[in-house]
Amino acid sequence: MLLVDVDGVLNPFSSQPGFRRYECTVGGEHYTVHLNREHGSWLMELAVATRSELVWATTWEDSANEWIAPRLGLPQLPVVPFARDVPSELGEMFKTPHVAKYVGSTPFVWFDDHVFLEDEEYLRGYQGVSDFLLVNIEPRRGLTREHVEMAREWLSLSGFSQGP
Repeated sequence: MLLVDVDGVLNPFSSQPGFRRYECTVGGEHYTVHLNREHGSWLMELAVATRSELVWATTWEDSANEWIAPRLGLPQLPVVPFARDVPSELGEMFKTPHVAKYVGSTPFVWFDDHVFLEDEEYLRGYQGVSDFLLVNIEPRRGLTREHVEMAREWLSLSGFSQGP
């Protein structure tokens, strides 16, 4: 499984070459996002090569399918549902317990700009969670080819790649 955040990952917090600006309204709130269509190609290639399912792990939730996916050339993706009222146990971010429940025993890679040691510790201690790789994205830069290749290498070494 490939879990993908939007803000700070696909929508970096500073201007980057190759990104296009979009204006959107979600739940009555206006947002400006900067997206690079190459990200969609990279993620789809990674999913196909590793036989992995792409899943939104973002506070955009279902709105990511409406506003982000079409602009990146991605299909409608499943969404990890979040609630913000889950108290932290180890200092993990609010998304982490929801991700743990969602993935179950499926190995996964998680691209996010807020995954840290506390999140790793939480996931390692969560009953039933299998192997995973947390890819912490620098939010001012966003997702890079190097991040995608890191995930591809980890999935290949873990036996999830189809091969050449």
